[in-house]
Amino acid sequence: MPLRVDPEENELRALRRVAIWRRKRVLEIGCGDGRLTLRLARLGAHVTAIDPDVSLIAKARRARPPRFANRIRYQVGKAGKLKFPRQSFDLVIFAWSF
Repeated sequence: MPLRVDPEENELRALRRVAIWRRKRVLEIGCGDGRLTLRLARLGAHVTAIDPDVSLIAKARRARPPRFANRIRYQVGKAGKLKFPRQSFDLVIFAWSF
């Protein structure tokens, strides 16, 4: 039986309350397997999601639905070594990471 995180979608409701995600360029730091990334995309965000774990990025890419192919970009990366030009993102999220 697979683990289902937040089946009541409390996290999604909380995300809706803290920002307007539609059409925002979002950097998600520590995306892991992309669970939260998919929720951000469902809210209308264009997400660049990074994680230092190559295997988790590969898993996230495999699980990305085709409809989000142009709105989600996964890449290997670390929070301490961000290589993006200034003003590349409207919002940054760093959740469930350490």
